[in-house]
Amino acid sequence: MLRKQTKVLILTANYGNGHVQVANTMLKECQKLGMDAIICDLYSESHPITSDITQYLYLKSFSIGKQFYRLFYYGVDKIYNKRMMNLYYNMGNKRLHEIITKENPDMIINTFPMIVVPEYRRRSGKVIPTFNVMTDFCLHKIWVHENIDKYYVATNHVKEKLLRIGIPSSSVKVTGIPIRPQFEDNVSKSRIYRKYRLDPSKKVLLIMAGAHGVLKNVRELCTAFASDSNLQIVVVCGKNHLLKEALEEVASLYPQQIIPLGYVERVDELFRITDCMITKPGGITLSESAALGVPVVLYKPVPGQEKENAVFFENKGAAVVINKYEDLYDTVSALLKDERKLESMKYNISSLHKGDAASVILNDILSEAERIKIKYSMKGSVNY
Repeated sequence: MLRKQTKVLILTANYGNGHVQVANTMLKECQKLGMDAIICDLYSESHPITSDITQYLYLKSFSIGKQFYRLFYYGVDKIYNKRMMNLYYNMGNKRLHEIITKENPDMIINTFPMIVVPEYRRRSGKVIPTFNVMTDFCLHKIWVHENIDKYYVATNHVKEKLLRIGIPSSSVKVTGIPIRPQFEDNVSKSRIYRKYRLDPSKKVLLIMAGAHGVLKNVRELCTAFASDSNLQIVVVCGKNHLLKEALEEVASLYPQQIIPLGYVERVDELFRITDCMITKPGGITLSESAALGVPVVLYKPVPGQEKENAVFFENKGAAVVINKYEDLYDTVSALLKDERKLESMKYNISSLHKGDAASVILNDILSEAERIKIKYSMKGSVNY
């Protein structure tokens, strides 16, 4: 049996907030079950300067570096087995060994594709049950390795892709992506309308404008939408203080219609009362939207996982994808007036939700970890 208090090492990386958010969700679920869990941003801890530079380049991929990121995302398969991948295979190896030696975890959960973890098993012979919790609605082969014991994925679509490249069905479980528990709570909508001083008889358009500053001309867009007196526009600016200040000037001209907000901790409240949301197609945002049945307009998805996520949701009738700013106002305005399409999108996106993903994953991991330990112990050739 596993020791009385199970030790869990959760590895993540801050390339987009989603990986870290899933790690935090899994951490809380571990704590709820009385497990001893820690989160490690392995790359930042082992190579802080390199990590800072690559994270900066990742953020730039949302604006000026799109073609660079396209080449990386779609071209990595061509170099997957070549010598230049050795750097990635070894990145963080020393720090990983230090953590494993100090913490002696019973299992490892990856919320970011870290090949160094399964490579550590291959090179050291030390078997620690290792699980990938995948954070998008698409598959990139960089997640895949023979020494990953099980994959937890968003949809059957991702599972089928794993099966096609030779991963056994027993090593893949469709669970959905772990999201914050507040998105699965029952909350009074009337209280939310009062909190944000919104009129429940009018439609609400939610614009998520803070992420990486990717939505340009927000001020002009809000002014255009404000021409409809039956529409309320809530803009979440996040940590983009300059944008919030600029929108506050516009909001003073339309005090009942344009509501600029900074960082919102309980953003689920806004999801519950919006009729439509303009956002970017990150895996976590889409999972949270599915949990609350929010019709989404996905603006200018970046080549890579964003584009793949957007195509999947569009094909399911759960989202509208817009690639040109000049199409944004007309398309969203028409959608808000089309009740039948809004209801269809709500139904379609809700059908993609899988509840209690963190709990389902962790309970399955506990079972799998015990099975893996017994399996390798019987082989008698493993330092566990």
